[in-house]
Amino acid sequence: MSNVDASSNGVMRSLSANFLGSAPVWYKFTTLLFLVINPLIFFSASIFGGSAEAVYWAHFTAGWALIIEFIFTLAMALKCYPLQPGGLITIEALFIGMTSTEEVYKEILGNVDVLLLLMFMVAAIYFVRSLLLFSFSKILCSVRNKIALSLIFCGGAAFLSAFLDALTVLAVIISIAMGFYTIYNKVVSSSSAAPESEAAKQQRNDLHQFRAFLRSLMMHAAIGTALGGICTLVGEPQNLIIGKHAGWEFGEFFFRMLPVSLPVLVFGLITCVLVERFKILGYGEKIPESVFKILKDYNDQTNSQMTTKDKAKLIIQGIACVWLVLALALHLAVPGMIGLSVIILVSSFCGVTSEGEIGKAFTENMPFVCVICVFFAIIAVISSNDLFGPVAKLIFSMQDETHQLSVLFFANGLLSAVSDNVFVGTLFMTQCLHAYAANVISLDQFEHMAIAVNAGTNIPSIITPNGQSAFLFLLTSALAPLIRLSYLRMMKMALPYALVLVIASHVSTVYIMPRFDVDLVKWGLVTDHEVPGIEQLRAEIKARQAEESKLGVSDEGTAPAAKAAEDEAPAAEAK
Repeated sequence: MSNVDASSNGVMRSLSANFLGSAPVWYKFTTLLFLVINPLIFFSASIFGGSAEAVYWAHFTAGWALIIEFIFTLAMALKCYPLQPGGLITIEALFIGMTSTEEVYKEILGNVDVLLLLMFMVAAIYFVRSLLLFSFSKILCSVRNKIALSLIFCGGAAFLSAFLDALTVLAVIISIAMGFYTIYNKVVSSSSAAPESEAAKQQRNDLHQFRAFLRSLMMHAAIGTALGGICTLVGEPQNLIIGKHAGWEFGEFFFRMLPVSLPVLVFGLITCVLVERFKILGYGEKIPESVFKILKDYNDQTNSQMTTKDKAKLIIQGIACVWLVLALALHLAVPGMIGLSVIILVSSFCGVTSEGEIGKAFTENMPFVCVICVFFAIIAVISSNDLFGPVAKLIFSMQDETHQLSVLFFANGLLSAVSDNVFVGTLFMTQCLHAYAANVISLDQFEHMAIAVNAGTNIPSIITPNGQSAFLFLLTSALAPLIRLSYLRMMKMALPYALVLVIASHVSTVYIMPRFDVDLVKWGLVTDHEVPGIEQLRAEIKARQAEESKLGVSDEGTAPAAKAAEDEAPAAEAK
């Protein structure tokens, strides 16, 4: 009997040790605690026989608890990859009915472009890494001034993100930084210095400084993608949705956003210079001389040993990069399919025909694809439980237009920081469109609110790594643990940018943009025109009102369920 007990204890200890692998014990207990309290919160009102309103608030509280828990798993990404703990609480949410598999499937299907981009575009960068490393090694060796180098990374990322996808731009820069780190690590690893020798201590100090140097460049580039993403119709996915609802083409969108995007860009670049100059919150570290020498020697050696075959590969990769930029800028296909074409072209003409070699390109991005799918399941919970509904109702209950724009800006920013920018942008733009169709707001106010939604979803969300998919990709990339870039460190380094840019974008959106709106029309840069499809929407609203009048339903009324359904219609359409 004692043998059986000992065997059982051994199995339990093994199960406990295997659960979440090498994660700390306190982290494992915290995850188990989440799995216990979520059903208790969700069913608390039902267990005690509460009213329908009590059930709603119990579900509402459980939904926000799930969001906070998922953010916690992202914050602890260096302790345990967020797929496992985040996935466990999400699976439980599906089982207890916080959302349905159908809703999750709809969210994933609605964001299939993002998944294709992650699968194929990120893998495509792997196939042109030689050209990227070759080009940026020359830049790094030529530009010794850290402030100038930071401006190149921040400004370059901003320019590219105005026309390309931000995640693609950051994937390119991650690949470059990964190449620099690999080169240095390879040389240092072959060193025979004793662990306690002065040479070994100097190498450790250089490594710490080099990590800080790469962290600062990566954060400058990440912020740069947000600076550029706000500017154009194609800068971010939610921009397309906002432009479609407002009826703005590429040029009109650019000029409508200019009173906001230009100050944001200027203050962003000024912040880049200041944080480097005064070494604020982890910025300002220069590349150690020993590391610079290793990278320069590698660059010189690569140039001297380059064969005709190597040069031919670089030419092919260069042609593929030109095709990539042109195809993305002209929107010849969704980014993921363009990435797939790059994989096919480069692998064909550079002789990469082994399945094993091609498979290496997908090893880094596929875990993140899984995390994003879990994230979309969290969005389904938000949608199913109307977690953002009270905020939307508060905004449209305001009478003062300035206050309305201000609250709308911050509401989009805060909700985008914990949710998906596309979901939040779609939700509020649909609400704005219905408010305009019902003559609750004017055309001018609708257009101003569209700009506030765009600014809110793009800028304040930089405060958290899960606020933008490009930031989340950086956090969960293979580079992040190598350069010690954790969730909290990303938040700390984003803080100076966030404070400056939120103030600049808020003042520009609420006070400067409405005054410039008239001048833009006067100068012929934009035109006043009706919103596409608004008459059809008004006809639908009138038909619904007529039907309700026939049934004797009033707003104050006798049928609260009908009123609730009408209130939830915009959110349903956004979904």
